[in-house]
Amino acid sequence: MKSAQLVQILKEKLPSHEFKWNFDRKNDKVRLEHTLLNKGMDISLPEILAKYETDGEASIREVVYTINETFTAMEKELAEGFLQNTVIYPVIRSTSFPLTSKAGDPFIYKDHTAETRIFYALDLGTTYRLIDETMIASLGVSEQEIIESALFKVRSLPTEVKRDEVAGNVFYFVNNKDGYDASRILNVAFLREMEQKIDGHMTVSVPHQDVLIIGDIRNDTGYDILAQMTMQFFTVGTVPITSLSFIYENGKMEPIFIMAKNRVTRKEENK
Repeated sequence: MKSAQLVQILKEKLPSHEFKWNFDRKNDKVRLEHTLLNKGMDISLPEILAKYETDGEASIREVVYTINETFTAMEKELAEGFLQNTVIYPVIRSTSFPLTSKAGDPFIYKDHTAETRIFYALDLGTTYRLIDETMIASLGVSEQEIIESALFKVRSLPTEVKRDEVAGNVFYFVNNKDGYDASRILNVAFLREMEQKIDGHMTVSVPHQDVLIIGDIRNDTGYDILAQMTMQFFTVGTVPITSLSFIYENGKMEPIFIMAKNRVTRKEENK
């Protein structure tokens, strides 16, 4: 499928007269404006096309659903404003992610690692909105209260994992597809609990928004598998974060490059 075909399909599935489409062929993206709200969104086409190759029509349905829910949330915000005591969660983004909204309003964020930052999201049920400075007064809380509330709330998210073993190494996946899977990396109690299960060396990876991978790396092959795995997830993710993984030890995370000279000694060899 070509980009122009994808744009046409999206137009057919989103026929609202309130939408104005602007296809930027040079940068391979489309700008969708909601004329009544006077707000819009940029849709990068290559990422959708890549997912279409693996997921087919399901990838199109996902995009259409996200667009509809985003604009529905904006309409509700315009009609009702923000409600106090709304649920706020942290979300992980790459350090290349914009620090301001499309309107130029600075987001509330906090540095996390050399590769990632923490932003804060107003949960709207089926979608969320990143919190910027203009929203603080409407929410009726301070910036520090937003940060503390989000870190507390992330601990309430379910942390069931799926286990897979490859070449003697074990990988655990958190994949609830609730928009906050990568955010579980901020759940310190969960990471400590997982650390107790690790026989080799513990790694954590957030290649995109909808997955957290915890690795129990027990041999050199495990690092090669991890590198391939995170790159694959990073490539197909709707909101990619980083293909780089982190060593988790004593509550700290350090980015690792998957090269033979940098491989980390297993924990039992350090005992």
